[in-house]
Order: sequence, then structure tokens, then C-alpha cells
Amino acid sequence: MKVDKFGSAVPRLKWIKSSHSSEEGGECVEVATSRQAVHVRDSKIVTGPALTVTPVAWTAFTGFAACRSTDA
Repeated sequence: MKVDKFGSAVPRLKWIKSSHSSEEGGECVEVATSRQAVHVRDSKIVTGPALTVTPVAWTAFTGFAACRSTDA
């Protein structure tokens, strides 16, 4: 188990690539979940920063995004 900069234990995350991603590159994201958070990162920069949000915020975002995609 990894330790973050505050000395807290960080569980290993299982990252899942977006179904819209391809092996040819482009704009790709990966998502990993834990009980307390949803993590989002650029699949091309796996050691880079990740956006971390609460599950409630993630649910609100994906609901909003789903509604917006049907407006197009």
C-alpha cells in the first residue's frame, strides 16, 4: 500500500479506461473508484495528477453530462 504526502495509507486503485478511448491515442480518460472518492486522470499521463471528487459529485456530473449529450 502506498502512503500519501500526509502519511495516510492510499489503496491501490484499479483504473478503467473510458469506452470512448482507443488504442490510437487522442483524448482519453481513466476512472478509478474507492469508497470515499472517484478519481479521474489522463490515460496518457498515468503518473500525472488525478482529479478526485466525492461519489455524490461524480453522480451529479455524469447525470449532467448524459443529459447534455442528448441535447446535441
